[in-house]
Amino acid sequence: MPIYRRAEAVAHRLHGSVFHAYASPSTGSRELCAWRIEITGGVTGVPHRVSRDEVLMISAGELAVSIDGVAGRVVAGDVLVVPAGTEFRADNEGPATVEAWVTTSAGFEATLPDGSTITPPWVS
Repeated sequence: MPIYRRAEAVAHRLHGSVFHAYASPSTGSRELCAWRIEITGGVTGVPHRVSRDEVLMISAGELAVSIDGVAGRVVAGDVLVVPAGTEFRADNEGPATVEAWVTTSAGFEATLPDGSTITPPWVS
């Protein structure tokens, strides 16, 4: 039975955040990827253009977010939909760690400001 325990999630660190990988093609999910992210207090996010829709459900804290230059804020209990093809950035301006559950589809890539493209290991 494909149950993934919190203690078994593989942690990846990037840009001041920790990505706890759960569902992806490498764990048996053919279409969806899901992870829990922890964004340390005071972290300014790296803008990136997403290749697939990405959905974030904030479970703790508050983020300042930007989608294609439009600013907003999300707090615990809010859900943010980042449409494919948009540039997204998330900043944790507070001192406490923000936690969110993130879901996207397999094949997700992010294009960074310098034009480089990454396929994060937690979606592989």
